[in-house]
Amino acid sequence: MSTWWLVVAVVAAAVLVTAEDRYHPEWLAAREAGAATRRAAESEASFWVREAQEAIERREREGAGAKQAAGHAKNVVMFLGDGMSVPTLAAARTLLGQRRGQTGEEASLHFEQFPTLGLAKTYCVDAQVPDSSCTATAYLCGVKANHGTLGVTAAVSRRDCEASNDVTKRVQSIAEWALADGRDVGIVTTTRVTHASPAGTFAKVANRNWENDNDVKQEGHDVNRCPDIAHQLIKMAPGNKFKVIFGGGRREFLPTTQVDEEGTRGLRTDGRNLIEEWQNDKDSQNVSYKYLWNQQELLELGSSPPDYLLGLFEGSHLQYHLEGDESTEPTLAELTDVAIRVLSRNERGFFLFVEGGRIDHAHHDNYAHLALDETIEMDRAVKVATDTLKEDESLVVVTADHTHVMSFNGYSPRGMDVLGAVQMLDRSRVPFMVLSYTNGPGARIQQNGVRPDVTTDANFGALRWRTHTDVPLNSETHGGDDVTVFAWGVHHWMFSGLYEQTHVPHRMAWAACMGPGRHVCVSAATAPTAALLSVLLAAFITLRHQCFL
Repeated sequence: MSTWWLVVAVVAAAVLVTAEDRYHPEWLAAREAGAATRRAAESEASFWVREAQEAIERREREGAGAKQAAGHAKNVVMFLGDGMSVPTLAAARTLLGQRRGQTGEEASLHFEQFPTLGLAKTYCVDAQVPDSSCTATAYLCGVKANHGTLGVTAAVSRRDCEASNDVTKRVQSIAEWALADGRDVGIVTTTRVTHASPAGTFAKVANRNWENDNDVKQEGHDVNRCPDIAHQLIKMAPGNKFKVIFGGGRREFLPTTQVDEEGTRGLRTDGRNLIEEWQNDKDSQNVSYKYLWNQQELLELGSSPPDYLLGLFEGSHLQYHLEGDESTEPTLAELTDVAIRVLSRNERGFFLFVEGGRIDHAHHDNYAHLALDETIEMDRAVKVATDTLKEDESLVVVTADHTHVMSFNGYSPRGMDVLGAVQMLDRSRVPFMVLSYTNGPGARIQQNGVRPDVTTDANFGALRWRTHTDVPLNSETHGGDDVTVFAWGVHHWMFSGLYEQTHVPHRMAWAACMGPGRHVCVSAATAPTAALLSVLLAAFITLRHQCFL
């Protein structure tokens, strides 16, 4: 075997051994190459803070919002469609229209009608195409990081437990800024609450896969030095201050000696039941609370829910909407409605993070129908928010963390089934689909250069039928293109243009007058410069995180 093939074999073996999330395998060689070429300045939080604050300062000087209503956003709701690419939006709106009996192309998702649209660049510091953890650090903390890390700067490499303990390398999220301002915070997701996107609101961790204590121990680290993500959510600030925690992932909170309400065994090896510990903590504070595990309990809360809610509705991720048990599985819209009702009781306002997380999972598995339906379900949740909140005191931002490689293919006449075959044939006279993937599961073996006719598959048209792909992989990959940012409400105009993903939380904080950066509440004449702000923010981060240790 040549040296070149030996290197390939070693890298392939490393990928197989270290891939703990089947949706997001680790391509080590690519990350190392990216790390070698990045600029050293990008490893500092101040680099990204300064860049974002300078952009805000330019927008203020341009007077882009001069004719907009005065005041600030008391409430901020951020919706994150995980993997919600532009082709996903186009196909989802078409499917929505066709479900209504229309041709489909003319339809719009609710949030596509928001007054402002922008684009955000999604790369990680060490990766051209990102994952959901480095992007979460960007759109929630305002700092770009390395692939696989959460709540830390790019000075922390993946799995570097000791580096993540350096308080100067930790960053704060907009959820923490909201809490510091006296507002309430909640998170809602269709994934595990310990998954990368929601964890970006509270976790400081060198590996997104460290969701329970055993995950940390398996890689040879001390959980006392690097607490797992579930522990951080329940036992540490800021997670233990969140008023609403809705999603899946019961297994991450229970010991291996216990099973949850639906028979899923816990994964913790420390013997701890973090659900009970959350309840005991609220008891000790003499506040009202409730732990929920199914839809009926959620709907029974009525008009006066308790102060704190922990809802874990599955052992792992929530089921896909089209496959879920309607008697136990709440919808994202129902979860969002309850969360807003709880958080709205704070007169100072709130920050709520809502994730349609299974759009991403469906794409990874080449389940286009499920991905589009999950997008439509998130849109329903967005409408709940805009119907409930007052436009003159709230800001709603809808975006994605990264894209996927699903293509919307030509050429079909207007109104053809978006989930069906294109109304033309390839050069071998074989049908092909409107939607397909450039890589992932679903590749078929060609015979003499001729593609098989996928429309003759026995399960053609089923929810879990896979369309054709080009490059065969176990899991379809993310894409590197930009993501859309839609904004509605107070100072929505701030979100137009093309910018780094790190701008998103800084612009939300600017509109809401919270956090250490520039605020709309401070006049341009008296506001500190971006350079000074980056210094102040670095000091703020260090001071605040002394309490985290």
